[in-house]
Amino acid sequence: MDTYKRKELLVGALMLGAGLFYLFLTINLPRKGFIDASTVPYVLSVGLCLLGALQLLTATKATQPPVDPDADADPSAATPPDYPTVFKTLGLIAVYVALLQKVGFPIMTVLYLYAQFIVITPREQKINHITYIVIAVITSALIFFTFRQGFDLMLPTGFLKI
Repeated sequence: MDTYKRKELLVGALMLGAGLFYLFLTINLPRKGFIDASTVPYVLSVGLCLLGALQLLTATKATQPPVDPDADADPSAATPPDYPTVFKTLGLIAVYVALLQKVGFPIMTVLYLYAQFIVITPREQKINHITYIVIAVITSALIFFTFRQGFDLMLPTGFLKI
């Protein structure tokens, strides 16, 4: 068995193992109804198990991908890692977590998403502020009302008192 196939099988086995472990942990959560706080962990664990199984199935039939002769053989010519973006993202997450209780989920999520969109926008692309704000507001509202109405879970509202 070639190295490529072994790596693909290992990835599939690790995904399936992680999914089964997460499913085992999820089974121990208390249930209050059909849709409750443990619904999303169940969906995620089953999805991870399915992805692991699919990875294992495709890995058994995997063949070494053809090498592109035009690809640069020099690994130093590859794109260097973008550490400033990583540090900006970690900073945004830290600020989000620190202010979530005081400011509230809806406002902090809008601000975080908007700022994160700006951070991950490539430098050569123009920042579309209106689109970013609309997506952030709609996403924040959908998540908030899904948790509040669908799962009957309260997210921090901060000073909004919704």
